Amino acid sequence: MVDEKDKDDDTAGSHGADKTADASSSTSGGAGPTEFSDFMIHDPEKFAANIAKVVEQAGKVASAYLRPRENGMDTHTVDYVNHMVRTFGEVTHYWSSDPVRAMEAQTRLWGRCLDLWGASSRKMLGGDEEDVAFAGKDDLRFNDPEWQSNPFFSFVRQLYLIASQWANEMVSEAETIDDHTRLKALFYVNQIINAFSPSNYVLTNPELLRETLENDGENLIRGMQMLAEDIQAGGGNLLIRQTDISEFGLGENIAITPGKVVAQNDICQLIQYEPNTDTVLKTPLLILSSWINKYYILDLNERKSFIKWCVEQGHTVFAVSWVNPDESLKHKTFEDYMQDGVINSIETIRQITGEDRVNTVGYCVGGTLLSAAAAYLAAKNLDWINSITLFAAQVDFTEAGDLKIFIDEEQLTELEKVMNAQGYLDGMSMGNVFNMLRPNDLIWPYFVNNYMRGLEPFPFDLLFWNQDCTRMTAACHSYYLRKCYLENALATGTMILDGLQLQLSAIRSPIYCLAMKEDHIAPARSVFKGCKLFGGPVDFRLGGSGHIAGVVNPPERRKYQFWRGGPVEGALGDWLERAQETQGSWWPDWHRWIITKETSCVDARPVGSEQYSPLEDAPGSYVKQTY
Repeated sequence: MVDEKDKDDDTAGSHGADKTADASSSTSGGAGPTEFSDFMIHDPEKFAANIAKVVEQAGKVASAYLRPRENGMDTHTVDYVNHMVRTFGEVTHYWSSDPVRAMEAQTRLWGRCLDLWGASSRKMLGGDEEDVAFAGKDDLRFNDPEWQSNPFFSFVRQLYLIASQWANEMVSEAETIDDHTRLKALFYVNQIINAFSPSNYVLTNPELLRETLENDGENLIRGMQMLAEDIQAGGGNLLIRQTDISEFGLGENIAITPGKVVAQNDICQLIQYEPNTDTVLKTPLLILSSWINKYYILDLNERKSFIKWCVEQGHTVFAVSWVNPDESLKHKTFEDYMQDGVINSIETIRQITGEDRVNTVGYCVGGTLLSAAAAYLAAKNLDWINSITLFAAQVDFTEAGDLKIFIDEEQLTELEKVMNAQGYLDGMSMGNVFNMLRPNDLIWPYFVNNYMRGLEPFPFDLLFWNQDCTRMTAACHSYYLRKCYLENALATGTMILDGLQLQLSAIRSPIYCLAMKEDHIAPARSVFKGCKLFGGPVDFRLGGSGHIAGVVNPPERRKYQFWRGGPVEGALGDWLERAQETQGSWWPDWHRWIITKETSCVDARPVGSEQYSPLEDAPGSYVKQTY
């Protein structure tokens, strides 16, 4: 799951998140205003032949899309459209129920359109007219000079912006709808608005039109071929390729930190990494990533690997690699993930190393699960955790951000029907959710680059990881969404696992909590609020950038910054006013913090033990499971 700000990554293919440099500028030209001849067909015969090939390829696209629907295999799309229509119905009712209100809404739109028509007419006659509607400075879709200088494209751009603003106003000003419905309606409106942007299509995008005419339409042939392939790969739904996955191989040029799988069960494999220092910290380190994605986000390559860096600092590092479940594991619950994933891994590490306590790291949902496990151990009076580190992890979900759009009783019930029928939530479905949260970063730049320009995306490790989707068991994911997002049970102390009521206030281990300033998946204010629930000392840090790029930020890159301040009190804004900003990575700051919790060192440990003999090389087989 990649976040919008992760697009700042310095790799050539950069959300996540993240868009390729070429894709992100696909609608931003660099040349000055073009001549009229640039919009003329240079070879009519070749162009006509190529358009015929495009039509032929479009038939294959339609066939790939319709096949699962003709077979009755796609009911989720119908459910999604029905839910969207019901949501819009509440907004429409507000405006249509009062004739005066309805007339005001229509007058507002048509008045702006008339202003645009008048200004455009005068501009076509040579007048110097100011724009009626403006795009934001950061909107790369309209950077090509023709969007300003060409009367036609200027008119199309402004008409689109006027309609977009009006549609958002209709939702924002509908007074009778509740806040959650308003958020959903704004989300759906913006999906439609972004889909209909003139920058996405050849005839209404000056740069795309120039390229198409210069290439006699050959770019569209390549684009339609890729579109058909991507719909087939998605089983009838569009699976947009964001990177060239053929350039990467797990254990070859990604996820390559040396180590061995030392234990496994139905839920996960436990990897122990080989030491490369003569001595190591006495207390071992366990890293838990989110089961929603694969663990190697923290081991992308030698330059970005947090795991490799921890090994180099003298930690005995273990990492959990979650299973990519099929229907046979549909009944595996949140409690199973806690017991067989977190608790069992800690106990295994204790046996391998002979140490009573373990330093722990939890990333995103892995941090939520780790917090629940720590509360569970506290309830059982088991002092197994020396320290807890949380990366972009929420325990209080009252301000959980954009994802709450999808969490209400109606939507959860529909999702549970889908999951129960197949035994899991397909990883592509979750990936689409995150993509739709940031469509102008994660969908439409690739749509333009791939299918309009006919260009293959660049190879980029982060986007390879982002597309390497993981399934989620029906029971676990349903419990997580209901108990965390809908009921906020972990924060309120009403979550019960293995018969024990979990209290975050019972956790006494010291905590290093990192939130990211531009994170839309685990918003900083939400993470900050959750820090107040723990019973032990909490050191809060605020990092620059987003959910991925801010975390995967090795010191050598010298990018972004982080803030450190005093106690976790008041609002996040108040804390930030008192905080001290430090340029660069937070990784060394975390290492300094954790060695204050355990300063003793021992000789570097071998991988595994007599009881836990290595099973296979890292990254193991679970991370390579695909379906």
